[in-house]
Amino acid sequence: MGERIDYLDDPAGPKANSIVPSANVIVVNDPGEILMIRRTDNGNWAVPGGGMDPGESITDAAVRETREETGITCTITGLVGIYTNPRHVILYTSNGEARQEFSIVFTARPAGGKLQPSSETSEPQWVHPDAIQDLQIHPSMRQRIQHYLDKRPEPYLG
Repeated sequence: MGERIDYLDDPAGPKANSIVPSANVIVVNDPGEILMIRRTDNGNWAVPGGGMDPGESITDAAVRETREETGITCTITGLVGIYTNPRHVILYTSNGEARQEFSIVFTARPAGGKLQPSSETSEPQWVHPDAIQDLQIHPSMRQRIQHYLDKRPEPYLG
């Protein structure tokens, strides 16, 4: 498995050669904890998510990715925002893909399942919002989580 390298506002970063519609999901349980994963490709913490497959909707992709990466099934409840920063490029070293960010971030509540890691994730866990600041998180992911925590009245569009 290759590595994932995120370039944000980095003139030395690669030029994007693809765009893939993706979803991230901020799943919040009754005590207010957020479902987080530790990525196996770069060691960063993130909320679950991934690319949309042909034949599925973006919300179906969000639910599928959450289940695959954490073992938790969820119900989508809202929208945090749409993130398409052309200055955020993600390099996948396994195949040379340099993907421009395109992520729709949803809110959700857990509907079942049991926490379990996957080949893409280790240490899925429920994290209290106060503990998130201490985790190693890429700035683009931290922005998405912060937008949720800010309880913005309108979705972020950018």
